[in-house]
Amino acid sequence: MTDFSAGNLVRKLTLRQLQIFETVVRLQGYTRAAETLHLSQPTVSMQIRKLSETLDLPLLEQVGRTVHPTAAGREVYKTAREILGGVMALEDLTSELRGVVKGDLSIAVITTATYFMPHLLGSFITRHPDVRPRLTITNRANVLERLKSNQDDLLIMGQVPNEFAVEAFPFIDNEMVVVAPPDHPLLSQKNIPLHQLAKERFLVREPGSGTRMAVDRLFAEHNIEIKPYMELGSAEAIKQGVLAGLGISVLSRRNIDLELANNHIATLDVKHFPLVRRWYAVHLGGKKLSLVARTFLDYILPE
Repeated sequence: MTDFSAGNLVRKLTLRQLQIFETVVRLQGYTRAAETLHLSQPTVSMQIRKLSETLDLPLLEQVGRTVHPTAAGREVYKTAREILGGVMALEDLTSELRGVVKGDLSIAVITTATYFMPHLLGSFITRHPDVRPRLTITNRANVLERLKSNQDDLLIMGQVPNEFAVEAFPFIDNEMVVVAPPDHPLLSQKNIPLHQLAKERFLVREPGSGTRMAVDRLFAEHNIEIKPYMELGSAEAIKQGVLAGLGISVLSRRNIDLELANNHIATLDVKHFPLVRRWYAVHLGGKKLSLVARTFLDYILPE
């Protein structure tokens, strides 16, 4: 039987150092690792230096603005991930044995999911008060970057990326409608042809947005070219633009429930709308979810 107490590394190495090193390598930088771990950058640098001194190996090298592991660092990175994975499995096991869902839960969502995701997360926390949630709300480009670097347990998006091998779980409908100010002349018309929208001042999301891609795809399928009147960076900005009378647009119905109820905004009866998509919970393929993440995924998936 191995006597772990006799090992020099057991006495000097810490799990925190391995966690910091794994995060720096995965995110390719000290600053992003510090932000993710809620540490100062000098603390991150100091712990990496201590780990390198303990192992007596150069672990990282700077290439331009990006940090890369050395050959030795790549081997240490693989081992660190195995050790940290084992610790996570141990935490899950002890939680299951105690019958408690407990620990961190990191969720990243695109901005258009802002209107429902906090409510789902809040009701989940009511059931499992020992869960410590972290919700990041950002645009699709940043969500994809976070997915690539495996920063979160789950990511919520309206369009599954094909750039990465992922597992995606549809869990709720995303009904997209054409919206306009409540005094818009087209409100009196029914079954408005799609090409009529090309004559209107059309507000659009930024390129790369899931909503923008879905709308562009629909128009392209019908050989219709829309010339954007304004390009805005969030669903909230689009909604405010419509409320201000700047033009019409396409939004998720979930984003405008309050405005519809108060007659501050209206939906147009347009052919091929509503455009129904799905919201997906996504993680990298092969990723082993923690007990907390698995429980949350089970909670939001339809029965």
